[in-house]
Amino acid sequence: MAELSKNAQSIMDLVKDLTIVELNDLVTAMEEEFGVSAAAPVMVAGAAGAEEGGSSTVDVVLTSAGGSKIAVIKVIREITGLGLKEAKALADDGGNIKEGVDKAEGEEIKAKLVEAGASVELK
Repeated sequence: MAELSKNAQSIMDLVKDLTIVELNDLVTAMEEEFGVSAAAPVMVAGAAGAEEGGSSTVDVVLTSAGGSKIAVIKVIREITGLGLKEAKALADDGGNIKEGVDKAEGEEIKAKLVEAGASVELK
């Protein structure tokens, strides 16, 4: 990791203590405040292609992990690529699994999570 200034290191220390949901809210707020996107370039290209095709996009939101939390965590990790700790926090706290995906992909993700026992909404 690059050398950080004292101020940057103190911010990094604060960010380390955030839950995944809090971190997601922070990223969203920073994107809105500064007019930037934290999405990976591949995701941006995919979302742009979906918009050109006239397809609408959805956010996949976990409302509850249900009774089989371990199965849900496994599916979250598969879908998002998150580590175990982050996926568990998302399963515990709920929140956005994926944002801005086309409806068909959103339905696939929802089906996988529901099959694992989770409650999911598409917004």
